[in-house]
Amino acid sequence: MPDRLSGKLAVVTGAANGIGKGCAAMFAAQGATVVGVDRDQCDLTDEAATNALFAAIGAEHGRIDILLNAAAFAHFAWIEDMSYAQWRETLTGELDIVFLATRAAWPWLKASGAASVINFASANARHALEGSAALAHCAGKGGVLAMTRQLAMEGAPHGIRANTISPGFVLTEATRRHMEAEPALRDKVLAKNMLQRLGEPEDIAFCATWLASDEARYVTGGDFPVDAGATAW
Repeated sequence: MPDRLSGKLAVVTGAANGIGKGCAAMFAAQGATVVGVDRDQCDLTDEAATNALFAAIGAEHGRIDILLNAAAFAHFAWIEDMSYAQWRETLTGELDIVFLATRAAWPWLKASGAASVINFASANARHALEGSAALAHCAGKGGVLAMTRQLAMEGAPHGIRANTISPGFVLTEATRRHMEAEPALRDKVLAKNMLQRLGEPEDIAFCATWLASDEARYVTGGDFPVDAGATAW
């Protein structure tokens, strides 16, 4: 069905790379009008800039039907090696970046009357992966998971649904660099996966498209693992 999102206005952060890029492309292919946002256009950790961006989007379109928060950045280090500055930067890049964009979009999501917010937690919000120095990342994604449940409650009276997708290890430019730095990581990921493959952005985009569509109109406050079964055992 090539028109599952026909007539919907979607804002996708982190749209230039990785999962965000894959979701933006699939949303457009399914008929949505997509406004892609990336750090070259707006620093989404800057409160004033984020507010101004969403005010401009709202003024032009009058509503936002889909908000997909894929933009994120993190430092990966063991606790003994991680500075407090890196910890704080990761929480800003994993958690604040979602809060600021969602708060700025909220009036326009309410104007939709049937909006969908899609955030990204992670398999790391539920378990640690042996050999992965992801302390701050785990904390940030755990925060996104909890925050999204609260957003589902706050949004329900306004017709706003909020859900998280929790990807497993997905091949992107960033994760490929991560594997190059830690050659043993691929084997550790596959040892945890039930399905013996790594994810691709399209795998996440299929789930996001369903959550964005009216097919998921009865779905809110949920978390959807797309992780080759890694968190199921």
